[in-house]
Amino acid sequence: MIELEGVPELIDPVMVAAFEGWNDAGDAASAAVAHLDREWKGQVFAALDAEDYYDFQVNRPTVFLDGGVRKITWPTTRLSVVRVGDADGKGNPRDLVLVRGVEPSMRWRSFCNELLGFAHELGVEMVVVLGALLGDTPHTRPVPVSGVTSDADLAGRLDLEESRYEGPTGIVGILQEACTHAGVPAVSLWAAVPHYVSQPPNPKASLALINRLEDLLGVRIPLGELSEDARAWQLGVDQLAAEDSEVAEYVQSLEEARDTAELPEASGEAIAREFERYLRRRDPQAGPGVATEGGLADGRDGGYLRDPAGGRTRPARPVSKEPRDAGSGTADGTEPAETGTADAGGGSAPSTTPTDAAGSPSAAAPDSSPAPDAADTPDVSDGPAADAEKPADGPADKDTGTGR
Repeated sequence: MIELEGVPELIDPVMVAAFEGWNDAGDAASAAVAHLDREWKGQVFAALDAEDYYDFQVNRPTVFLDGGVRKITWPTTRLSVVRVGDADGKGNPRDLVLVRGVEPSMRWRSFCNELLGFAHELGVEMVVVLGALLGDTPHTRPVPVSGVTSDADLAGRLDLEESRYEGPTGIVGILQEACTHAGVPAVSLWAAVPHYVSQPPNPKASLALINRLEDLLGVRIPLGELSEDARAWQLGVDQLAAEDSEVAEYVQSLEEARDTAELPEASGEAIAREFERYLRRRDPQAGPGVATEGGLADGRDGGYLRDPAGGRTRPARPVSKEPRDAGSGTADGTEPAETGTADAGGGSAPSTTPTDAAGSPSAAAPDSSPAPDAADTPDVSDGPAADAEKPADGPADKDTGTGR
């Protein structure tokens, strides 16, 4: 049994997770969770043992100086808790459990079971996993974000896609499948990052994920400087694209394909969703979800998936001891399906529905080429192109040199 010290009883908690590596193109997903932790001043209460899950030759520790004393930071996964005030517009707060780390190198089933053990002890009602993939989307248009679940009932209630993906997967797919076997509602949100500018960071994609999370949970998330960072990022890419006529023409072809494909989606529902988000930000007291300064304060129950009769959170379900085998390479019902590829010359309709970021060329690691035709596609990234036919076998190595 996991024993937690210093963590009070949480109110309608939802776990929000993101992992660096294969499922984190442009570092968009991990940066989004880091933003939540920073803006709400998250309190770290647990960290998984790095020795159990990481190959330090793949994900190397880093050394740094703290007041002249050399210290080491090991790659791991940390859990923190934040409290959101007035989560339902009636003064009732709720808690978020934030999970942020590096995709593990080994023992994925044990890794997921350990996270689900924390979820069980904390009474987590739902798990939301953020991911980002490389896709055929222009940087000048809003970032497509798809919400996916393998729970048909949850898909109907929250207007999500019920994925039918089959193929190789990353830790995002494995964790979502483990949640399904354990009876814990789970959703994954996927942002599509332009494959021709894949180098991190990508604040525009992080902002899109946060906006979709805000809509899903019905809470107001403070944006801080993220909106300005997103505008600056797009301006920088605009300038780079303008310097190369081939890139400019390619971006234009993606814009035309995207606009044609999404013309029917300019519906009243989409307009209403954007207007509701505007009202939440314009008058926090008039809409759901006002963030507190951080920390944990007493508050009343209230929020998503609460038992309407008793006003109490639903009891946590037992943790499954046998999630899907990570070695099987499949995760049916966990990732969106790929719908298109880009051709630099033809400008075919782009893929706006993500696939598993670990399982297709259009969803490779942030520093790899995302599309089958990437060799013919202009690239304004700073880094060298990688093999477009096959993604890496493990999590992306963030190490750029050995520590001294």
